[in-house]
Amino acid sequence: MTLPRRSLLAAFLLAPLAARAQAPAQRHPMPEKGRRAWAAQVPQIRIGILGGENEADRIGRYGAYGRLIEETFDVPVRLFQASDYSGVVQAFAGKHIEMASMSPAAYAAAWAESNGNVEPFLVTQEADGSTSYVAVMFTRADSGITSLEQMRGRTIAWADPNSASGYLIPRAALRTQGINPDSFFGRSGFAGGHEQAIVAVLGRQYDAAVTWASGIGDPAQGYTRGMLRATADKGLLNMGDIRLIWQSGPIQNGPLVVRKDTPAEFKADMTAFHLALPSAAPEIHRAVERGTTIGWVPTKHEDYALFVQMRQEEAQQRRRRN
Repeated sequence: MTLPRRSLLAAFLLAPLAARAQAPAQRHPMPEKGRRAWAAQVPQIRIGILGGENEADRIGRYGAYGRLIEETFDVPVRLFQASDYSGVVQAFAGKHIEMASMSPAAYAAAWAESNGNVEPFLVTQEADGSTSYVAVMFTRADSGITSLEQMRGRTIAWADPNSASGYLIPRAALRTQGINPDSFFGRSGFAGGHEQAIVAVLGRQYDAAVTWASGIGDPAQGYTRGMLRATADKGLLNMGDIRLIWQSGPIQNGPLVVRKDTPAEFKADMTAFHLALPSAAPEIHRAVERGTTIGWVPTKHEDYALFVQMRQEEAQQRRRRN
């Protein structure tokens, strides 16, 4: 029996984390160094980097990664840094980049904007075998807000309109709980990224915000990874200064995405490179993934079909409001 779309969405949002676990990632050899025939069609590998943190941190995390790709395939790499998620989405649509690591919702947007000319090929995997994370809503610890219900009439910052954890998933989950996010909150706005949303709450511009976390480990430490943990590790956040008041069900980790019209050999080499990266260059892998992920496992468009659905439904909601 096929579930209705709304029931399918509810089942996805409420699915247990263990159901999304896979076998542990395997060790793979790094591809042999040397220029490939596909370089005639891809003379430069342009890699999109999503917004959500400051530019210096993104350069620091991705610089060695780009250089290793250059050294492996003898093709120049250019890092395309966007100020927000839509910059990478539009870069895919305009064929200005070949590859990017994306959020699930940003992938759905890129798939729609490029008329299906993108495809996911790998997804990050946690140490426990899961390929999921969660969205969390947080307030300042001194706000007096201790529950979601107390957010009625208060202000909330969404991270980015193309973010799964920072916008689409929380709104879809709240609607599934019978809460209309457009009327429940007194005021909402986009902070311009996950780190910016955290700063906005700490600076009392909003009462609460949503961001992403692994959902694994100690919440008081910002979990094992995620934007709370990353911001705390940089000294910009003391976890004692915030309170978590809501958490979503598991969200499929964001995929590595490649333009569909690139050569099959290019896609195969990018897959082989990333599968080998965790064991061949663990420091670079940790810098790019910021946490406890052990590697990547294969994925496909069907794993993100619900994010396409949620994006379409959110667009319908916007049209109704206007």
